[in-house]
Amino acid sequence: MGQPINIPTSGTQCIGGYLARPQGQPKGGLVVIQEIFGVTAHIRDVVDRFAAHGYVAIAPAFFDRLESGVELAYDRGGAARGKALVTELGLERALEDVASAAESIASAGKIGTVGYCWGGTVALLAALRLGLPSVSYYGARNLPFLHETPKAPVMFHFGEKDPNIPPEAVAKHRDALPQMETFTYPGADHAFNRDGNSSYHEASAKLAMQRTLDFFATQLAAA
Repeated sequence: MGQPINIPTSGTQCIGGYLARPQGQPKGGLVVIQEIFGVTAHIRDVVDRFAAHGYVAIAPAFFDRLESGVELAYDRGGAARGKALVTELGLERALEDVASAAESIASAGKIGTVGYCWGGTVALLAALRLGLPSVSYYGARNLPFLHETPKAPVMFHFGEKDPNIPPEAVAKHRDALPQMETFTYPGADHAFNRDGNSSYHEASAKLAMQRTLDFFATQLAAA
C-alpha cells in the first residue's frame, strides 16, 4: 500500500520516509513516529494499517539526518545503536522533522501524530509544542516534559509489566495532565504493539488501537 518518499526539512537536507494513502477521501493525516530502530518493516506496516483505516499516514526516517537507510534489529546491539542515534539526533531536530512531515501531508486535512517508545515522547512533544493531537505509546522519556502546557490533546498507552515505566511514572502522567486519557494494560510489557516480536500482546494492542482510532476520529474530524 505504501511507498518510500523524500521529505523536505526545515534546513536544506531532505530525509526519507514511508507514505501510505487510503482509498477514497482521507479522514485526516497521521505522522507515525518510529521507535529507536528506524522505519522498520513493523513501522511500515503500522503506516499501512492507519491508511487502511482511512488516514494518509507517513513515517519520517529521522535517522537520515545522520545516516541513510538505518533499519536496526530488535536485539541488544540494535537497541544500543538506536539509543546512540536518538541521543545524537536530539528531540528538537526530531520535532522539526515531525513538523515537516505534517506539512507534507497537509492536504489530507487535520494532522495528528502517533509514536512508539522514543517516538512516544516525540508524539507527546508534538501535542505540547506543535499543537498536533497525538497518541503516545510507552514513552519512557516523557517525564521531563509533563510540566508543559499542552497545545493539543494527547492520549497515553502503557503496559503494566513495562520495567522501563513503573506505576509511579504512569501516575505522574495522570497527576500532571489529568485532562488527558492515560490507559494501562495489565498483560502488556514494553513495545506491546510490536507484532512479530516476543513483547507483542495481542489483546492490549487491539484495545489500544481501537482507542487510538476513536481518539483520532474525534480530534481530526472535519469542522
